[in-house]
Amino acid sequence: MLMARWEPNASQRLTDAALELFAERGYDTTTVLDIAQRAGLAKSTFFRHFQDKREVLFGENALNDRLVTAIETAPAGAAPLEAVACGLDALGRDVFTPPYRAFTVRRRAVIEAHPDLQEREALKGVSLTASMARAVARRGVPDLAARVAAELGMLAFRITYERWSDLSNTDAFGDIARQALGEVQAAVPSVYGTPPLRPAHRRADRR
Repeated sequence: MLMARWEPNASQRLTDAALELFAERGYDTTTVLDIAQRAGLAKSTFFRHFQDKREVLFGENALNDRLVTAIETAPAGAAPLEAVACGLDALGRDVFTPPYRAFTVRRRAVIEAHPDLQEREALKGVSLTASMARAVARRGVPDLAARVAAELGMLAFRITYERWSDLSNTDAFGDIARQALGEVQAAVPSVYGTPPLRPAHRRADRR
């Protein structure tokens, strides 16, 4: 029986090679074979780790899973936004760690240079927001309140991601996230005014 040859750190080597080539040649002109050859690996090895070259940038499920788990297991008395904050804290501990920052910076540069990838990133954000809303709702929060908390949480996440992926910012992801969530929460009253907007009442058509 033939055994697959063990290739140490193959996934990381392929990821590094892909990001290098995306920066040098552009995403569109880089092939899977190019990535494998740059990494010193076989093309078949690439497909053992990634479905296609897009998955190098978008294939991680750890972010969604860790965020949802942390929201669902936040302290029982936590308000919806506090539960979301617990989720962002968990991402800072388990996903957006200092060694991951360099990858994030390079990944962001590739995506910002390619409209199709920007669209994929936006869709990923929609999916993540929906996952957050479901996680908050499973804590017994009404659906609308859960959706609002998730939307605000996603806004805070985007702000945090932008700030954290700036190499001049050395703060931890969790600290930046807490600050961003506080800023978003503080901005809400100025959006709807005082008193809050009320539904307009239409006069019935008597014709």
